[in-house]
Order: sequence, then structure tokens, then C-alpha cells
Amino acid sequence: MPSPFMDGSRVQYAWDSTSLGWLKECPRKYQYHMIEGWIGRGDSIHLEFGIIYHEAHETYEHARFEGLDHDTALCRTVRHLLMRTWRDGAPWRAAKDLSPDDKASLKCREYLVRTVVWYMDKFQDDPAKTKMSAHSGKPMIELHFQFEAGFNINFDQPYVMCGYLDRIVEFQGQAFVMDRKTTTSTLGSYYFDQYDPDNQMSFYTVASQVAFHTPVKGVIVDAAQIAVGFSRFVRSFVFKTPDQIGEWMQDLQIYLRQAEVYAEKNYWPMNDKSCHKYGGCIFRSICSKSPQVRDKFLESSFERREWNPLEPRGPR
Repeated sequence: MPSPFMDGSRVQYAWDSTSLGWLKECPRKYQYHMIEGWIGRGDSIHLEFGIIYHEAHETYEHARFEGLDHDTALCRTVRHLLMRTWRDGAPWRAAKDLSPDDKASLKCREYLVRTVVWYMDKFQDDPAKTKMSAHSGKPMIELHFQFEAGFNINFDQPYVMCGYLDRIVEFQGQAFVMDRKTTTSTLGSYYFDQYDPDNQMSFYTVASQVAFHTPVKGVIVDAAQIAVGFSRFVRSFVFKTPDQIGEWMQDLQIYLRQAEVYAEKNYWPMNDKSCHKYGGCIFRSICSKSPQVRDKFLESSFERREWNPLEPRGPR
């Protein structure tokens, strides 16, 4: 797998919305996550849950485009889920084996299958219809993108923007990116306010226009709330004007130039005004320690998992 960094340097040339978001929140957070590969113990559970959730939607939608009816496509999807979550002779994260006091216990096999089935039933006649690619003739589902940002690193290496779009759909005569989220939070206005303005929503809007030549009005956020006794679904819209996208691209160029400076100096400053935002940074307890001992606390409280924007998302 190619490295997202320039050869022999810490200058990142391949960016996705996740790594860019870390940089915007706090350069030190970016350093710990992207440069050094630290993640919180248990964070991989939420990442894997999300990957399998997206795979299930892809399986269902391809089955429908093959001409299968809803029930048959759903049976194929559930079969995929059950096989995908069977590990070494046992189910992946069975609810009975998890602590009910741990919020991560909601990200388990049973609730994953339930959430997928209920979502498919609710939206089997979805008015948001998947668009077909004018170039390939295939449905625009789980679209991998990689394109040059239009400006270069100081070393004449072009920046590359990459990632995945869940779907591009048509709704009431307008094109939108659709992005699916899973959460244990209550789905109210407070939850959806976090996506407008939001780096990921702007990133996806740009990707649809540049990589897939599909002007969109913005992003439809389909959120699934997972609780002990239910899964609940709410749909919301994030609209983006051309001026807003132009402003985001101008900001992007400045942020990436800043990242070059940090990499060249091998120093990523702490943004201490972000420590208590975004639900509280997971590295807050590390940054509160003296610099001389932070590495020891990182090793005892975190684990390493390299994040590579160029890596394909999950098995296909």
C-alpha cells in the first residue's frame, strides 16, 4: 500500500476528510493520530462497526440493481452480515458477552443486524434514488475517489484528495451525496448541527463535483441511533452553495501549507482551545502531562493503528 507521505518526509500529500479534520481541530491531535498512529483502546470497534454497516448497504443496493425484490435482497444482506461477523468460530461482539454499562457494547453484532434490517424496511421505497454513472452505467454506490487538489506541495508533488462516498442520489430533481452515520446519541437538532458547517460535508461535495462530474446541492445525512431496545432513523440535509465551496477550497490550501511547515519543523503545536471541544479530545489527558513523560502515558493508554487515506475500505 503506498504511503500518504512524501518519500523520506512527514509531509502528507494524500488527504482524506478524517486526516484533514484532525489537522483543523488541532495540529497536535493530527500528530498523535496521523503521524504516530495512536488511537484510543476500543476505537477500532466503532470504525469496524461503521465499515460493516456500509458494506451491508452496498450489498443490499447492488442486489436491488440486479433485479432482486426487497425481501430477497435483504436476505442476501443479512447472510453477508452474519458471515462477516463470525470470527474464529464465534460471533463478533455478541451482546451477551459485553458489559451493558459500556456504551461501546451497543456496537455489537445483534444491534448491527437489527439496525440494517430496520433501515432497509423503512427506506425500501426511498424517494432518494441512486443515480447511475453516465460513464460506467453502474449505480453510484460506495464510490472511491482520488483526485488532484489543483495546487502543489513545495516539492512540486500535487496534493491528492481521496476517500469514499456512500451514494450519489437524486431527490426531488436535485443531486445529493448521501452519507450514512451510526450513533448512540439522540437524533435531534443538536446532533445534526455538527454537520453544518463541517469539513466532511464540504469535502464530499467537492469530491462529487470534481471526481464524478456531478454537481450536487449538498449532502443528505441519514443517521441511525442505536439503543438497547431500538434503532431509530432520521434524515437531514446540508446544503452547500458554490461560494461556500470556493471558500472551503481557499481555506484548504492554507491548511495544507501550514501542515508542510509543521512537518518541516517536525513540530505540531497544541491548540489548547480545542481540548474540551468535540466531546473532549481523547488526548486531553496526555497533553495535560509534561512533554517529557507523554510518550509513556501514550504507550500505556493507547494503541497503534496506522491511518492511511489510500487504503481501500474493508473487504469487498
